[in-house]
Amino acid sequence: MTAAITLGPLFWHWPAETRRDFYFRIADEAPVAAVSLGEVVCAKRAPFFAPFLPEVTARLRAGGKQVLLATPAVVAGPGELAAIAEAAAGGALVEANDITAIAALDGRRFVSGPLVNLFHEGTLDVLTRAGACRFVAPVELSRPAIARLAAHAPDCDAEVTVFGRQPLAIAMRCYHARAYGLHKDACRFVCERDPAGLQADQLDGAPLLRINGTQTLSAGYLVCLREIAGLLADGVTHLRLSPEHGMDMVAVARLVGRVAAAALDPAEAEAALRALTGPAPWHNGFLHAHPGMDWVAAA
Repeated sequence: MTAAITLGPLFWHWPAETRRDFYFRIADEAPVAAVSLGEVVCAKRAPFFAPFLPEVTARLRAGGKQVLLATPAVVAGPGELAAIAEAAAGGALVEANDITAIAALDGRRFVSGPLVNLFHEGTLDVLTRAGACRFVAPVELSRPAIARLAAHAPDCDAEVTVFGRQPLAIAMRCYHARAYGLHKDACRFVCERDPAGLQADQLDGAPLLRINGTQTLSAGYLVCLREIAGLLADGVTHLRLSPEHGMDMVAVARLVGRVAAAALDPAEAEAALRALTGPAPWHNGFLHAHPGMDWVAAA
C-alpha cells in the first residue's frame, strides 16, 4: 500500500513574501498530494499572509495539490468561528485544530488536525459522527495506538506526521513576547525575529524545546523513516511533513515519497536527510511508546 504525502500548516511566523515563495515552490516541485494553509498558532499573524492566500491557493491547485484550511489551535472568539463557518460554507475542506471549530462546520466533511486531543476510539467516534473524513494523529500517540484507531474507523483516513518539530503545547500566554520583555497584546510580532523558534536548552546546554509565540515544540526533528512501512501496514493512508525554516522541504518530500513507495531503503534516506538537518537532534520516541525526546535506533 502506498501513501499520500502531505504538508502540514506552517507554524512559524515568516515574512509574508517568504511564505508565498515557499508555497510557490511546493506547488511547482514537491511531490505532495495535499497542503494545509492557515494560521494555527496566533490569529494576530493571519492578516500578514491573507492578501497572498488566493494566489497561493490557485498556484497549489494548479500544481495538483489539494488545499486545506487549517484553523487556529485556540479559537478565541466568535469572529474566528464565523470565519471558519464561512470558509466551510464556501467549499473549503477545513483542518480543525480545535474541537470548538468543529461546531462551526455544521456537519460538513473535515480533517481532524494533530492538535485535537484524539487518544482513543470513543473520541474518534465523536469526530467521525461530526463529519471527520481523516484524522491526523497527535504526535504523542504510539504506533499500536494509531493502528487501533485506523482499524476502528476504516472509512476515516489516518495520517501520521513523519518529519518536523513536534508540536507539544499551546497556551493563551505568549512566552515568546515575554522572552523579549513584552506582553502578548503589544508583542510587536517579535516571533518573526526567530523563524525557527526561540531555543530553550537544558541546564547542561543540550537543546530541549523551541518557543514559537504561544506554542512549544521539540528542539529537534521528529524523523520516522524506518517506521513508514509498518505504519502503512497498520492502515495509515497519509504521511505528513511539517514545514521548517532553512529546510529543503521539496527534498524531504522526495525522500519520504521514495521510502513510502519502497523505492529507497530507509537507512539510505536517513543518511540523505541527515545532510539536510545537520546535527540537530532527531526524535521518534513517542511512536515507540518511549519519552518523546528519545531516539530509538534501528535494531
